Amino acid sequence: MVEPRVVAPVQESKESSLDGNELARTIVQIAADKKAEDIIMLDIRGLSIIADYFVICTGTSDRQVRAIAKDIDEQLGKRGLNAVHVEGMTDAHWVLLDYGSVIVHVFDPATRDYYRLEKLWAEAPRVLVIQ
Repeated sequence: MVEPRVVAPVQESKESSLDGNELARTIVQIAADKKAEDIIMLDIRGLSIIADYFVICTGTSDRQVRAIAKDIDEQLGKRGLNAVHVEGMTDAHWVLLDYGSVIVHVFDPATRDYYRLEKLWAEAPRVLVIQ
């Protein structure tokens, strides 16, 4: 018999009551402050059940990709928001941060060009674009 996995409840704070749009915009600002390039916020509601928004951005090197992702994680952590899942920090070619309603993709230029998520999700409205 397989034991069910126990998941710790998400810690709530008064600032963690951000809706998906506000959370995504906060993430965009943090990424911009860390000098991320080609930041795109996509509204994927109605297209997918995995999240409401994607934030996609590029760091110029693996070091910057990691720094952008860590800063997003740290800044949101200070507000009581912890990622449900983080992936890719070691290699830092594509770091994924999952905050439930918002999924953040931080790419290096070659990996972003290869996967072209914004083209894959071309039907999603672009809420914000910062180049």
